[in-house]
Amino acid sequence: MFAHEQRARVVALCVELSRRGYLAGTGGNVALRLDAERFAVTPSAIDYLAMRAEDICVVRLADLRQLDGAATPSVETGLHAQVLRRRPDVACSIHTHQPVASACALLGAALPVEDPALQATIGARVPMVGYFPSGTGLLAWLLARQLRPSSNAYLMRNHGVLCCGRSLEQAVAAVDALEQLARDHLARRIERRALHDAGLAAPLRAVLTALEA
Repeated sequence: MFAHEQRARVVALCVELSRRGYLAGTGGNVALRLDAERFAVTPSAIDYLAMRAEDICVVRLADLRQLDGAATPSVETGLHAQVLRRRPDVACSIHTHQPVASACALLGAALPVEDPALQATIGARVPMVGYFPSGTGLLAWLLARQLRPSSNAYLMRNHGVLCCGRSLEQAVAAVDALEQLARDHLARRIERRALHDAGLAAPLRAVLTALEA
């Protein structure tokens, strides 16, 4: 099997992201650059905990032609291809519906990054990508317009997030950093609202407690 080791690493990553609560069932997807012409991407409709290395699809970057793999590539393959084409420094991209950052994606606004440690991982700003249905070329096109060498995390409105990095490990670090940023951002919004709306203070602070858990 071509690129067995790399494909096995993708499976292991998906299991780890599922364990952390960033992936669930068949939602989300992962891509890993194999060389200048090919990348590995997770398949559609296979639970991460049942996935095998041979299920991971090998796709040609230029035209998305499937070269290997027992399953059908993710419907978001084109999304990852845009990242890998336009960011030659990126080795891995991860699309998740992770809970807190995905909640921020519903707000429709980019997130500033003020913490220097988070900036070092994801950049000084997390752009907001406009909405189009999952798996459409238009969503990939919108993401492509927002891609910047200095940004390793992107919110996709009403959909989820995409993070990337120079290695698999750096992409995972970006996922973690974005979730922390989103948690801090929502906590500040909730605290401000609770201070100015006594009737909502108790339920809002219950949400805040859940975020901090």
